[in-house]
Amino acid sequence: MRDFDFLVIGGGIAGLTFALHAAEHGTVALLCKSDPMSSSTAWAQGGIAGVHDREDSFSAHIEDTLTAGAGLCHREVVEFVIKEAPERIAELAARGVNFDMVAGEYDLHREGGHSARRILHAADATGYEIQRALSTKATSHPNIQFFAHHCAVDLITSRKLGIERTQPNRVLGAYVLTPFDRVEVFRAKVVLVATGGAGKIYQFTSNPDIATGDGVAMCFRAGCPVTNMEFFQFHPTTLFHPKEKTFLITEAMRGEGAILRRRSGEEFMAQYDSRKELAPRDIVARAIDSEIKKYGDEFVHLDMTHRGSDFIRSHFPTIYEKCLSLGIDITREPIPVVPAAHYQCGGVVTDHHGRTAIGNLFAAGECAGTGLHGANRLASNSLLEGLVFGRRAALSATAMLPSLSLQHTLPEWDSGRARDSDEDVVITQTWGEIRRFMWNYVGIVRSDKRLRRALSRIKLIKREIVEYYWNFKLSRELLELRNLSLVADLVINCAILRRESRGLHYNIDLPELDPGEPRDTVIRPDEFFHYRKS
Repeated sequence: MRDFDFLVIGGGIAGLTFALHAAEHGTVALLCKSDPMSSSTAWAQGGIAGVHDREDSFSAHIEDTLTAGAGLCHREVVEFVIKEAPERIAELAARGVNFDMVAGEYDLHREGGHSARRILHAADATGYEIQRALSTKATSHPNIQFFAHHCAVDLITSRKLGIERTQPNRVLGAYVLTPFDRVEVFRAKVVLVATGGAGKIYQFTSNPDIATGDGVAMCFRAGCPVTNMEFFQFHPTTLFHPKEKTFLITEAMRGEGAILRRRSGEEFMAQYDSRKELAPRDIVARAIDSEIKKYGDEFVHLDMTHRGSDFIRSHFPTIYEKCLSLGIDITREPIPVVPAAHYQCGGVVTDHHGRTAIGNLFAAGECAGTGLHGANRLASNSLLEGLVFGRRAALSATAMLPSLSLQHTLPEWDSGRARDSDEDVVITQTWGEIRRFMWNYVGIVRSDKRLRRALSRIKLIKREIVEYYWNFKLSRELLELRNLSLVADLVINCAILRRESRGLHYNIDLPELDPGEPRDTVIRPDEFFHYRKS
């Protein structure tokens, strides 16, 4: 058994921010499923939103966020996140993040849905720069211990162990799969889940391979409700190329004048929205999806050539080099692009400080449903959310620490009669099946018939996975498949429960908004009996 004051599951911006604050008050174990530079944060190209221009205002950023969220943002959350942005971003800079500057001031981009330039960036690799700086600080802190290539299996709670029966359920630690395929017990006074999103439930995604919804699945199994999982954001522009399946083409390119064209060269966005390329992502993604289906093409073009080679190479060096390595010179020719699953707007229900329904358990970042994004995330608000809630959760957790103790001995993992698998093809086959039907039935455009088909398939697949899970020894691939199937089930059920089209959820059988009061979709574990055995 390993003992710590704080256990952080996930090493992106939310987890690292929490760890750095918490480490001033106690010991921190930070689990990374892969290496510390492989998080979704490191993949973020565009930037982080915050009001820094004299012609901009908090009220404008707030209204842009509320507009994008299509009536489901929690206004009080939107207000405190956006008002905290300048101070939190200043902390990033103080920790070594090198944002691009012009004449001593931040070089601000503008992206779709924003009414002003307020996107701070480090060229087109902002997330990587943030990840680099925070990881450097965290690895050098004496109270933080990194555990790379460690996968959390499940949370350990008082209710699961049958102790403290008269007290509210609380987290006691987690079972963790090590790189040597051993399951160890990590005991902690406080646990933060910051595992990122679940883009790998879809066939096409901009997410890294680690984005399998682990945090949502673990928290749901432990007893936490989840919210608004039907709102999965599809980034309009990922590179279409047989050798590159997940490379994102940042929205900042459209903010700097890139034009979407049919393969014939015609512009088309004006037919869908007066804001054209600067419309919110859900509108742009549906427009591209419509154009691809209408003309039978596999992709559309994103054209930046009119901005000139010097501008393109200086503002988007990562994209320029990647495309050039694949034989595409974006200073001379347009980029072939398609939409792909990009961001999970819902997640584990949390309060304003990242607290969940389980005592001492916090969630932050993409895996959390904070109320900030509503039905559609405004571009570049995601890194900001992880930053603000990572700190808020840490402040709340450290205030609790003096009253907490490690008083219970936790049982070792019992693998029962599980044996080594001789049929790993079952995992890859099942994973592929889930991703294909999620893309076709629960993708950018949905229907009641498609959702019913998806629900039927996921129920059958989950029964197969449960049987496989308990018969064979754990591996990272099996853990991910188990979590991915549960998150896919949650997305499908949330989509079925929403009887309207709103934001990122578009159902052709229910194309209008519900005229009643906008509501969140919430699923509680004890209400869905078919999850109990999984």
